[in-house]
Amino acid sequence: MDRPPLPPFTTETAAIKARLAEDPWNSRDPARVAQAYTLDSRWRNRAEFFQGREAIQAFLVRKWQRELGYRLIKELWAFTENRIAVRFAYEWHDDSNHWMRSHGNEQWEFDEHGLMRRREASINDVRITEGERLFHWPQGPRPQEHPGLSQLGL
Repeated sequence: MDRPPLPPFTTETAAIKARLAEDPWNSRDPARVAQAYTLDSRWRNRAEFFQGREAIQAFLVRKWQRELGYRLIKELWAFTENRIAVRFAYEWHDDSNHWMRSHGNEQWEFDEHGLMRRREASINDVRITEGERLFHWPQGPRPQEHPGLSQLGL
């Protein structure tokens, strides 16, 4: 099953692919997110290494049990024929209502069907106050009119 846009990417299709990746993550639905990856997709997330959709889904379940109120923005950084690099930031709070903004970079590699076969993510967390939050939309996909990272100065 194809997940357009498909490689080879252009500036326009790479930006679309990044936004299409952002929306399912903001749903916080691990099964939905995992469908964007090949069955044997390889991941590095911070210091965790794992492979396969089942492992991806299990990772996301753990992630969103800890990272509450999760809201994410991704922005295209660079691309080649079948690879895309994005920078991102997301805000979340823990069960004690301590807010964090996590900043990171991802490197993605896609197969010919537009499924991600490799994802490498480097992420740093910064503690913020509730008053410093910038991502204010109802849980779910970021509204089209909400500013992106560059517009927010991040």
